[in-house]
Amino acid sequence: MATDYDAPRKSDDDIAEDSIEELKSRRTDIGSNDVDEDENEAAESFELPGADLSMEELTVPVVPAQEDEFTCSVCFLVHHMSQLAYVDDNGLSVCTDCDA
Repeated sequence: MATDYDAPRKSDDDIAEDSIEELKSRRTDIGSNDVDEDENEAAESFELPGADLSMEELTVPVVPAQEDEFTCSVCFLVHHMSQLAYVDDNGLSVCTDCDA
């Protein structure tokens, strides 16, 4: 519904003069709140958690660890060398997050 912001506003006296019948007719003229939507079409577009995605294919390029990166031996995430906390006696790297 378009609103004309340049139109003069009603004062409190003008609002009080509106009859109850006029207000009721305005309320019914607004229209129905019902939405015409096919439930079957709406249900087909929803993805439910735990849905069978076995026929779906995911293509992601795998990039090997770079020279300035390491894999943490605790969380197994690849981090930048700036997050290296220490290398233990066995040569395993640990990140600063897992060191805390």
